[in-house]
Amino acid sequence: MKWRNPYTLLPTARAVVQGAYVAFFLLVGYEFHVFYRQVLSGGPVTAHRPPAVEGFLPISALMSLKYWLLTGNYDEIHPAGLAILVAALVSAFLARKVLCSWVCPVGGISRALSWAGKKTLWKGRKKEVLLPLWADQALSSLKYFLLAFFLWAVAVRMDPMAILKFQRGTYNYAADAKMLLFFTEMGASTAVTLAVLVLLSVVVKNFWCRCLCPYGALLGLFSWMSPQRVVRDGDACIDCRACTRGCPVEIRVHEKPSVWTPECTGCMTCVSTCPVENCLTVTRKGKASWSPWLIPLVGLGTIFLFWGVARVTGHWQSYVPLDQLAEAYRKARELAHP
Repeated sequence: MKWRNPYTLLPTARAVVQGAYVAFFLLVGYEFHVFYRQVLSGGPVTAHRPPAVEGFLPISALMSLKYWLLTGNYDEIHPAGLAILVAALVSAFLARKVLCSWVCPVGGISRALSWAGKKTLWKGRKKEVLLPLWADQALSSLKYFLLAFFLWAVAVRMDPMAILKFQRGTYNYAADAKMLLFFTEMGASTAVTLAVLVLLSVVVKNFWCRCLCPYGALLGLFSWMSPQRVVRDGDACIDCRACTRGCPVEIRVHEKPSVWTPECTGCMTCVSTCPVENCLTVTRKGKASWSPWLIPLVGLGTIFLFWGVARVTGHWQSYVPLDQLAEAYRKARELAHP
């Protein structure tokens, strides 16, 4: 009797979860936009500033993480941003880059664009890897160069006093407003850049995530140290290459004894597409392996745990007074990065 893969619903579950997060962050963006407009109006502020908007301030969170580790003082200006970063790093170590494949709204949009390309430009194409290996490696390395620059600028150059000065500066208070204005008052050059990224994401699977996202590169380094990985049984493998075709970052799964690479997002698509029982397993070969469902459950559970702890301990809501936010928001358009 032909074996039926019991994990075929994993990609559907991932798409539903990530789609829900895309909807959630769109709601967060709308809620913050209402809050921003009310603050600028000078009238009563009835809207709520959603702390989750700080998830889009990773550089500020990276500074806060260094300051916290060196001084023990937790960021009170963007506390949710720091909580999200720590949760992402811990979840990456425990369960690969689940934040990228199951949570990140940019990743969700990128996967949707990739799906659109598959259904149009690449419909019926049988070749497993669209990019030549040399091009894939060259493009994938770009995000690590970007990460190295940010780590050098923050982890190496900035001492605690420099970080504190930045945290207490007007630019940091208005960072969320500047992020909003990036989208609501987009210039022609920004619009063209985004349009090019969209087109590239249709042609090349997950172009932004694979090639340019320094946040994903940082999580990749932590996930590289993770004990969890996809393991391939070479004796059981029939070289159908379904795993490689399904991989959103074009890892050559069918060639590897184990997928121990920082590029793996932990989406478990490769496992869900394998037609051979116990050929692709998680962490160990055969029946002693983890269930593939545990990877997203552990990763998402870790993220929710950190969110709950941050809320209970008062490390989620910002403590910046409303009048101070209003002053910073009014200057947001003119502020340049210090």
